[in-house]
Amino acid sequence: MENIQTTKTQNFFRILLGLFMITAAIGHFTFQRTDFQAQVPNWVPLDKDLVVILSGIVEIALGLCMIFLTRYKVIVGIALAVFYVLVFPGNIAQYLNKTSAFGLDTDQARLIRLFFQPVLIFLALWSTGAISYLKRKY
Repeated sequence: MENIQTTKTQNFFRILLGLFMITAAIGHFTFQRTDFQAQVPNWVPLDKDLVVILSGIVEIALGLCMIFLTRYKVIVGIALAVFYVLVFPGNIAQYLNKTSAFGLDTDQARLIRLFFQPVLIFLALWSTGAISYLKRKY
C-alpha cells in the first residue's frame, strides 16, 4: 500500500486522535471503567468488564499505531474508523436505555453524543490520508 502524503494539519489531528485513544484506554482500565461498562449493550454475550478490558487493549494499540506507525497510517486509519463503527451500538444503547455515564445524564446529551461518532470516523479516515487513498483506489 502506498504511503499517502498528509498535511501538517492532518498529522496534528492524527496524533491528537492517537492521544485521545490512549487516554480513553487508560479510562477503560481505571477511573472510567464503570462508565464504559454501562455502555456495553445487554445483547453482547460477554461479561461487560471483559468487553471493557478488551476494547481498552484495542484502543491503546490503535492509539499507539496512529502516533507511531506512520508508514501504515492509511491502514491504521481504516482500522480506527471500523473500530468507531463497531462501538457505535454502545452509544446507541446508552441513548435508548437512558443510561447515565460520562456525565451524559439527559436524553439530549446522549442524543448529541451520537452525532460525534461520524465526526470521529471522518477524522480517522481524513487525518491518515485514507480518504485520498480510497478515492484513488475506487
